[in-house]
Amino acid sequence: MSIYDDVDEYIGARRVTDLAVSHDFSRAVVSIAALDDSRTEYRTSLWEVDVEGSAPARRLTHGELGENAPVFTASGDLLFSRRSNKDDPAQLWILPASGGDSRVLETRTAGVNGVRTARAGASMVGFSPVFGASSTDEDDDALRTERTANKVDAILHTGVPVRFWDHDLGPATPHLFAGSAADPTGLRDLTEGAAGALHEAKFDVSSDGSFVVSTWAVPGALATVRTVLVRIDTESGERTTIVDDVSADLSAPAISPDGSAVVFVRESLSTPEDAPRMTLQRYDFEDSSVSDLADGWDRWPMDPVWLPDGSGVLVTADEDGRSPIFVLRDGAQPQRLTHTDDAYTHVHVSSVGTRVLALAASYLAAPHPVSIEMSDGSVTALDTGIDQAPVPGTLTEVDTVVSDGSRVRGWLALPDGASELSPAPLLLWVHGGPLGSWNSWSWRWNPWLMVARGYAVLLPDPALSTGYGQDFVQRGWGAWGKAPFTDLMALTDVTAARSDIDDTRTAAMGGSFGGYMANWIAGHTDRFDAIVTHASLWALDQFGPTTDAPWYWAREMSPEMAVENSPHLFVADISTPMLVIHGDKDYRVPIGEGLRLWYELLSESGLPADDEGNTEHRFLYFPGENHWILSPQHAKVWYEVVLAFLAEHVLGESASMPRILGH
Repeated sequence: MSIYDDVDEYIGARRVTDLAVSHDFSRAVVSIAALDDSRTEYRTSLWEVDVEGSAPARRLTHGELGENAPVFTASGDLLFSRRSNKDDPAQLWILPASGGDSRVLETRTAGVNGVRTARAGASMVGFSPVFGASSTDEDDDALRTERTANKVDAILHTGVPVRFWDHDLGPATPHLFAGSAADPTGLRDLTEGAAGALHEAKFDVSSDGSFVVSTWAVPGALATVRTVLVRIDTESGERTTIVDDVSADLSAPAISPDGSAVVFVRESLSTPEDAPRMTLQRYDFEDSSVSDLADGWDRWPMDPVWLPDGSGVLVTADEDGRSPIFVLRDGAQPQRLTHTDDAYTHVHVSSVGTRVLALAASYLAAPHPVSIEMSDGSVTALDTGIDQAPVPGTLTEVDTVVSDGSRVRGWLALPDGASELSPAPLLLWVHGGPLGSWNSWSWRWNPWLMVARGYAVLLPDPALSTGYGQDFVQRGWGAWGKAPFTDLMALTDVTAARSDIDDTRTAAMGGSFGGYMANWIAGHTDRFDAIVTHASLWALDQFGPTTDAPWYWAREMSPEMAVENSPHLFVADISTPMLVIHGDKDYRVPIGEGLRLWYELLSESGLPADDEGNTEHRFLYFPGENHWILSPQHAKVWYEVVLAFLAEHVLGESASMPRILGH
């Protein structure tokens, strides 16, 4: 039996979540998450993997509540986060390279997280929350204690954002603290008065630890926010804005090895007419010049990492349903380093520039550490002690050319045994984003659990998907119900025409933007037997101002766009049974979307509740969950309810809902 045949086995599978590599490339550590004894939470421990691939993985930490965020110091010591109890912030710990037990490295009450270290010396920089009203660490601790003792959680805001994904922002806000791993008692606040400027900030530390380059959020007119780049001296805290582009957000700064330049990702501010464009730029400190790297490259670069000699950078970029590593050298066209079907993350390059360590993942394999040779791009998997469970089917690609001449493609996961004599029912699964791609493994949105039950799962990349060029994104910009919808239907048509697909038994599903598309599909075609919509946008004029980043969506979602593309205006045309799923702590797509969708399905759809309140629709509600439904047992319920709903309406089977729901 495969882990995909049993949801309990699936949620219990161990999984790699992070990778840290020492600066000298002699050591690599992965974070591995596993269920605790109660099977209600995941606990993460740190494991050392052999960078040469000859020895088995070795467990390093055994904390009761687990460890996260590993990072090496220049001397090879391992830093990580650990909680002493569930209600306290995580503290920074150290496991010395010289041996011995791990110990607490710093004792700041609010904790330090997101630490980055210099390649030379003992300098380290990380985030820690600070109350704006505090003047000293002691004052900050006293205020935190006072709020807790009096059970006060009120927050007074003066601007946006006020919350992010699933948590409230403030009143304490993140500041950058600098110090030495050799003497952690001297942590210094580098960013006094930061207020909300460092929410979700990304930063890098120079090789010698003398300065930091960080993103910095600045407020704009009409409740907008954009990000600039600042340089911060780690001794004095002196801060200088180095790049302020009024027409773009700036992110992912990476400082050159010699400290003379920084590369960063520039994302142009979108408008209702124009989609954002992402490019890689370089800032030179000597003359304050900004230049484009890979000018004219029609891909969206992410997460730049410098080559050790400063001659160029490595980036990842979505491309044709994959996310390879590319090499960008000065004056040369980007060169693809990896040629597998994987998506790569957590990229580290050796100090001599001959080798890369990274995490690789595809729809055939969960994230795992690999070694990549710079000379030829060859990839070797490193042993983590986790056996990759074989998937219960085969993966192939499908594509078609639509009316405007665009090629639209996707992955098709087929169950073993699907054939002309035994065609498989089809499940269309639409990705979120909308700026994204089905190109990497997800433990939370995994098609193989459906494939194990006999479904063929189509994972399409319609208009707005990344990895196919700027024009492909632009085709769907501000017109979500047009090209994205017709692309999905065109690829569904091609797939349904296959002899190994049963086109009389079909369903559609999606989450977030994919949930939006599921709602739009429900109001524009009755071709599917069932539709599952998770964390979905329903009324766009309501969604835009209530999401956690309203200024971002306002750039695209004009009043005209909202009217032309809002699924709620077509509720009367919905005649397909729908399963609505939403978490109350979802601040990206607020619960009001799910509640309004549910009420209007029952009262206004073409398949309403009868006089006794009976309906074929269902609403699965998670009061304590967020956008993704992350806790193990809730994830189990999610899969079991979805599978039961599909079995009833697509397969014609009588499938009971999980007993734990109490029905």
